[in-house]
Amino acid sequence: MSDSLDSQPTGLPAVSLEVTLQRGGEELILEKALSGFTIRPSADFPREQLSQVSWGVWQRSIPSANLELFSIQPAQLETAMSQARADENVAFASHVYKFRDNPGTYVYLSDQITIQFATWVDAAKINVVATTFHLIQDQTVLGIPNTFVFLVSKQATENPIKITNQLQRLPEVLAAEPNIFIQQEPHYKPSDSLYSQQWYLNHNGGNQLGVGSHIAVEQAWDITRGIRSVVVAVVDDSFDLNHPDFQGMGKVVAPRDLKENDFLPLPGEKETSHGTACAGIAVAEENGAGIVGVAPGCALMPIRTTGFLDDQAIEDIFNWAIDQGASVISCSWGASAVYFPLSLRQRAAITRAATRGRNGKGCVIVFAAGNANRPVDGSVDEQNWPKNILQGKTRWLSGFAIHPDVIAVSASTSLNKKAAYSNWGANISVCAPSNNAPPGMWFQEMGFVYTQPTITTSISGLGIFTTDQLGAAGYDPGNFTKNFGGTSSATPIVAGVAALILSANPDLTAQQVNRILQETTDKIVDTEADPQLGLRGGSYDTNGHCIWFGYGKVNAAKAVRAAQQLRQVVPSVSKEVRGENKAQVIIPDDDNRGIRSAIAVNQNLIIADIQVTVNITHDFLGDLEVYLIAPNNQQVLLQSRILGRRTQLQNTYTVRSHPVLKQLLSLAAKGNWQLQVIDYSPQDVGKLNSWELVIGY
Repeated sequence: MSDSLDSQPTGLPAVSLEVTLQRGGEELILEKALSGFTIRPSADFPREQLSQVSWGVWQRSIPSANLELFSIQPAQLETAMSQARADENVAFASHVYKFRDNPGTYVYLSDQITIQFATWVDAAKINVVATTFHLIQDQTVLGIPNTFVFLVSKQATENPIKITNQLQRLPEVLAAEPNIFIQQEPHYKPSDSLYSQQWYLNHNGGNQLGVGSHIAVEQAWDITRGIRSVVVAVVDDSFDLNHPDFQGMGKVVAPRDLKENDFLPLPGEKETSHGTACAGIAVAEENGAGIVGVAPGCALMPIRTTGFLDDQAIEDIFNWAIDQGASVISCSWGASAVYFPLSLRQRAAITRAATRGRNGKGCVIVFAAGNANRPVDGSVDEQNWPKNILQGKTRWLSGFAIHPDVIAVSASTSLNKKAAYSNWGANISVCAPSNNAPPGMWFQEMGFVYTQPTITTSISGLGIFTTDQLGAAGYDPGNFTKNFGGTSSATPIVAGVAALILSANPDLTAQQVNRILQETTDKIVDTEADPQLGLRGGSYDTNGHCIWFGYGKVNAAKAVRAAQQLRQVVPSVSKEVRGENKAQVIIPDDDNRGIRSAIAVNQNLIIADIQVTVNITHDFLGDLEVYLIAPNNQQVLLQSRILGRRTQLQNTYTVRSHPVLKQLLSLAAKGNWQLQVIDYSPQDVGKLNSWELVIGY
């Protein structure tokens, strides 16, 4: 099917080949794949008849979408689709699409459309819109007001993309998106390197081992090795739950197989199991044999994905994790697409987990940055790819990695250098140790492809040793693999450290865990140019952030100690004074002087506790830094530039959540307190709406 989908017809007007896809507030250009289409058969369509229809050649099923893929000669495409739509056994038929400038990714349409209506639109008006476009209301979208999922009925005369484009022009509609299916890409390709010890946990030096390139986990284990009530959900392709390192009372909780719709997320006999390797790194049990995970005492929630990244699949993943009590959610995968913004429903599902999971404290969500040596959000001039699959200035976007509630993880090597393949950018949160290998990515059309240009220098670094399927199946013969790597292995390392943090202090919110991870890192530096693109990104800016390593390499010992100390911070406070400034102030764009807003404290008192609540709206909060300035001109950074594309900041900064505020304790409170907000980047604008200062004494 992949080869036939590449052929192009002649004599067709170009305008008929392109459509605009509304997604995540962006417009993406799609091109029709002119040698194939999909149908959704009715419930009583016998499967054996799929290969007997006259209007196409059946290729395969896409079970999670309930779609069947057919191939056809390009000249017969429209006729064949008309015949399919007329068949009483066909509930829905659609073209297959590709992203323009990224032909290696196929886009399959479901019959779902998500519509976000303006707040003033009532149920009667919604019903009128649905009737006009032949839509059937199916479900509400949690977390987004006045937003619903509709089904496109067979009476509709246009496909979901064209319908959403028309809906987008209505004054009643804020956003309209079709639900699309894109194949999932695991962030890993095994290398040939051999290594049989877990150097990434702790080491004392040796061949190809840089000083401090591990995560110092042994000192963290002196405090906690993890507790069973902290559950790490590993979301992946499959899990060999018979492995000895996943045994133990209460070790595996709430397993889920979304692909087979059951509760046994096991691998097939002949397939490799990416999830088995990732789960071992995070939580392999300490049992005197095999390996040990970063957080061996914690529980494992294995969730097998459908293999596709449609809205329903993402909602099912995160809803299961929330409902079954996951503390940390580890995701070593992304979309098999160069440019992939998240949909409304996908963004909302992740935000819901990060804010409402763990009984309102939020699940800690960790995502792999990817292995193409490309920006998670940016452009690269691409040349010399196989079959020119990418050519010229190409925009790259990983919607999962840049989600503001996600910890995006890049990879460092056993020599404390950037892994050659590791994706990078302003949205990277932290890095963790992994192997080293040439960069590449998986395309549905071509399989695994090495990104260009080819690296001609040697690539040094040891591999990651972890659990593998039992016996001959898997990456290596035996029960373990020496060859695991990629940001796939860096991600469960960070998930394991997050689990240790929560084991030491279960009261922390997800935001607090993220902050601890960032503030306790080792600031590894790589002064060498990237061997593929010649870029230099291994040093840190004035905010302590590095585009290659984020805020640095995770250090389990320092992180767990910080979590433990926060548990002990209970200021002795008997009284408090409050001040508030509700004067709205426009924040000047790209001006390092920023704005200042003042609150006067008239009482003579000594600070025993302090908290600051800030309300800011801005088109891109990632441009901003927020400081609290005490009357003695001592300055404390409350908010660094890590909020990405968020537009609303309403947050309370306390001594517990921001230990940096502890430096203000015991000072005299009298005088003018100022909140300073600085916009460091052009274009996006916003305003400080209000702020409040509470001082305990």
